[in-house]
Amino acid sequence: MTTDAPSRVSSRLPAVVAVVAVALALLFAFLSPRDATQGDLARMFYVHVPSVIVAYLAFVGTMVCAIGYLRTRNLRWDRWAGASAELGVVLLGLTLATGMIWAKPVWGVWWTWDARLTLTALLFFVYLGYLGVRRSIADPQMRAARSAVLGVVAVALIPIVHFSVTWWRTLHQPPTLLRPGEIQMDFPLVVAFVVSLGAFLAVSIVLFRTRLELDDVEAALFTAASSGRNAVLAGDAIDPPPVTVTGENRVL
Repeated sequence: MTTDAPSRVSSRLPAVVAVVAVALALLFAFLSPRDATQGDLARMFYVHVPSVIVAYLAFVGTMVCAIGYLRTRNLRWDRWAGASAELGVVLLGLTLATGMIWAKPVWGVWWTWDARLTLTALLFFVYLGYLGVRRSIADPQMRAARSAVLGVVAVALIPIVHFSVTWWRTLHQPPTLLRPGEIQMDFPLVVAFVVSLGAFLAVSIVLFRTRLELDDVEAALFTAASSGRNAVLAGDAIDPPPVTVTGENRVL
């Protein structure tokens, strides 16, 4: 019992850190100064921007793991790539949802075919297609190889999405933190943003670990089911018990 205690603590530590980080992020987000133009509505920034940044990191992680698979043909890399892509899709979906909520009072519409919005939606559907490829191919090696190629190619969309607000005229505002020459935010707002970004990273790590654990369970169930089918096909199934014929039950 004593030897299992440290392992239980270490396994729960990321979740505890994530909860504390989220609590701090909410505290800093609500205590930060109101925006001079948008007021409290601008606090959406602390969800909208960190979610897309961590989504980008997740998709880059998918690319790195895809390259790892192509180099080694080890399916562990493929499992990591799939989990990272699922996390990125969830976060990018959150980015699109919060962006639409923010756009309605500011632009007067939920959605417009702005370059940044359109390209972000394209990135979202490309990675949905990546997940669809993974679900549509039964053979593990073939699935890993084809999805790895797509995972490497799809990441090229990220810089196009990110720099679209500087390359074209768009309704979406230009970069706030990394605008050339200066940071377009006061220091308390930057602190609140950094804490929010840390919270998103902490929660994403927990979700990534949990997805891998679920993948282990799915793999174990699949292996057990395959072993059962193979046993039946090989004639190793338990034979039915012999029928004992005695007395009146004897059939002549």
